[in-house]
Amino acid sequence: MEFVETIEQLEKLYGTPGDASLVKVATQMTPLYRHWIMASKFCVLSTVGPNGTDGSPRGDDGPVVTELDPQTLAMPDWRGNNRLDSLRNIVADGRVSLMFMVPGSNNVVRVNGQAKISVDDEMLEQFVRKGIRPRSVIIIKIGEIYAQCARALLRAGLWSGDDQSINLPSVGDILKEMTDGTIDGATYDANWPGRAAKTMW
Repeated sequence: MEFVETIEQLEKLYGTPGDASLVKVATQMTPLYRHWIMASKFCVLSTVGPNGTDGSPRGDDGPVVTELDPQTLAMPDWRGNNRLDSLRNIVADGRVSLMFMVPGSNNVVRVNGQAKISVDDEMLEQFVRKGIRPRSVIIIKIGEIYAQCARALLRAGLWSGDDQSINLPSVGDILKEMTDGTIDGATYDANWPGRAAKTMW
């Protein structure tokens, strides 16, 4: 199997990027990038650390991030599985990327930057939901913001409305497989909706 081994090989293979892909890059929030990002309730947070990389889905019932100033975003860390993969990486290596999506739009807005984890009381209080506050807030200093072209989402038909999940294994099925049946997958799946409703925040 033949692999690309150098940047020179890679650039020769793909050629020069178009002007539009370069001029769309901003180093802080602009009015239109602000409008787009504030419409997003979902993003993928990517991090890197000593044990590798991590991509974590992040969602909220309103904007998934809050703008603190034109170069700073804040993301509350709501309840999850407590693996802490993303947070461990941020503590070890602050480099992050965020990929913001809005249902129905085939465009994606990306942010690259540096992150830290805040446990400041005033910061946590800004994000209280139903009397519950997050245990921490991820503070992201923006390095660059840019829009991604729509081809990937168009190819995938992501917002086509077709339910393609019908024959997928459930998380309970996967847990049963991974534990050789020690975990009762059907019971896990049956209990999950109630457990999630009580621990959403």
